[in-house]
Amino acid sequence: MFGEVRAEVASRGFAFVPAGDMSDLLAAHNFDVTGFAASWNDLGEDRFMADGGRYRRRRHATFDVMPDGIVRRPHQPHFQATDFNPLNGGIERWFDPVRAEVAAHPLMQAVLATGRDLFDALTPVDQRPAAWFVEVHQFRIEASANGAGQPTPEGAHRDGVDWVLVMLLTRENIVSGVTTISNLDHEQLGSFTLTETFDTAIVDDSRVFHGVTAVEPLDPARPAYRDVLVVTFKRGGEGAVGR
Repeated sequence: MFGEVRAEVASRGFAFVPAGDMSDLLAAHNFDVTGFAASWNDLGEDRFMADGGRYRRRRHATFDVMPDGIVRRPHQPHFQATDFNPLNGGIERWFDPVRAEVAAHPLMQAVLATGRDLFDALTPVDQRPAAWFVEVHQFRIEASANGAGQPTPEGAHRDGVDWVLVMLLTRENIVSGVTTISNLDHEQLGSFTLTETFDTAIVDDSRVFHGVTAVEPLDPARPAYRDVLVVTFKRGGEGAVGR
């Protein structure tokens, strides 16, 4: 399975990895899902939405990810240039940190190690960093009778990193949320919807744009949300993810 995902990303610039296949990849690093998805119930409101939206909650953390280990960095702001995020870029954004027990959770560690293995394999040896600069974002996008939730309010975009991994944890009482992929000329290459826990999108950020359509509640009387873990890998320095 590892070889198939690697080949698809190398060929197309992206891959949709179904839940069962992603579970197989993660299992190589041993993981336990217990309690992990529940941590999305404890995310702070994103207070930096230039569109005035109150539909996004998140936590953020940064790591150095190396062949021989994973080290969490001290908490720091998230920043990206307006070239990559014209809506919310250009300022330092301080989000609540990912809780220590979530960062150290076996599933989080398995995702980071799996990403390291995959992205090392996709990066030429002479360009492979000694340590990847990795940003982790826990996102909850909420929808209600008062309005749709926007997973990517900036639209189709690139993140200004090398690689992007988006893994679904929970999809509750929503419709839509279609991931679209296009080339650098904005010609659509594919689309898919993350519907099951562990469904994952892998993106070569240098080659393609990605976006996600708005989500709306199936039943406006019930809570409706989309929980994803977004992990970006960049060769050294500071990273940026727009979402």
